Amino acid sequence: MILPCQPEHMEHEATVEGVGVGVSDEGPGAPVVVLAARDELIPIFISSDQAQSMQLALDGEPFERPLTHDLFVDMVAEFGAAIDRVRIDDLADGTFYAKLDTEQYHGGERQQAVFDARPSDGIALALRVDCPIIVSDAVIDQAGRPPEAFETDDDSGFDDGSSL
Repeated sequence: MILPCQPEHMEHEATVEGVGVGVSDEGPGAPVVVLAARDELIPIFISSDQAQSMQLALDGEPFERPLTHDLFVDMVAEFGAAIDRVRIDDLADGTFYAKLDTEQYHGGERQQAVFDARPSDGIALALRVDCPIIVSDAVIDQAGRPPEAFETDDDSGFDDGSSL
């Protein structure tokens, strides 16, 4: 769905701290990507396919055949468009929502478009095109956790598939 471009207020650029596996009292759980913004960590549970796609992008390793995100990036570029940023701007009933801010030039005129996206797709794309990931204050207020609330299997961080 294409939406009109509307700048968000109170947003923060996020970094991907890594991809890992969430752990609870019952043991290992679902894959999770952890974003850092406003001195807090935001865990977003994702599918194992999304986790693999993100980890490959973080590692800079190409897959034997193009993954869906690689194909999408190639198609966007071929059509003369670009992904400017990914915005994670809502969290309702435990579900995160995101938007892709894009641009394309027609006859020398810049045209902007905004597309609804799953945050996991947006993050996987942002890692490939090196565009900013933006998280709203409202999302950080709801889902952000202090860094000390997370434990890793080792001191090297999350991006090695370690547990959270």
